[in-house]
Amino acid sequence: MNQPLFIETIRLTDGQLFNLRFHNKRLNDTRYSHFGGKSEWDLTQLITVPEDFKEGLFKCRMTYGEQIEKIEFEPYQPRLVQRLRLINSNGIEYGSKYQNRASLNELFAQRGDADDVLIIKNGFVTDTSYANIVFWNGQQWITPDTFLLAGTQRARLLEEGIIVEQKIRAQDIPKYSHARLINSMLDFESTPPILLDSSLKCNLVF
Repeated sequence: MNQPLFIETIRLTDGQLFNLRFHNKRLNDTRYSHFGGKSEWDLTQLITVPEDFKEGLFKCRMTYGEQIEKIEFEPYQPRLVQRLRLINSNGIEYGSKYQNRASLNELFAQRGDADDVLIIKNGFVTDTSYANIVFWNGQQWITPDTFLLAGTQRARLLEEGIIVEQKIRAQDIPKYSHARLINSMLDFESTPPILLDSSLKCNLVF
């Protein structure tokens, strides 16, 4: 039986790789969990940025199993997400960043006229198909503690106290005015918020 492959997606801006401490932790936690006691990898030693990718915004994608399969670079343009469709999936599991995203892609295909899906598992808010989510309650940004994947951007924002985590049920969503999507490629401060306002036909599609 073939062993699964995993990925790390890292933001590369003007030749600088971001959040490497958090990517290193997730990478090595994944390797230990799936392959047993392995010596730690250090992404600063494993990734060399080619000259052609030292100006501008790029996605660095490393595919790995017990060994590194490939490291790729590609230009990145954030996609605008303004509408989310709530999708129930009590059986969804994505606790590691697998290369195989078939289960997430199946849910994404159900988005209809929305831009992405917001996955509800056993009544609790988790993630979208490609990002963690945070909600604004008028005082602070809150992220669900029932996430699917422990994102590196999420980990950094929690550590810095910019966001906090708590349980959020699907029925709690109307309590919040805005949401933001966060992942390794999305800059929290500049990513446009999603307005959650029923007077604007509610951007959350039930």
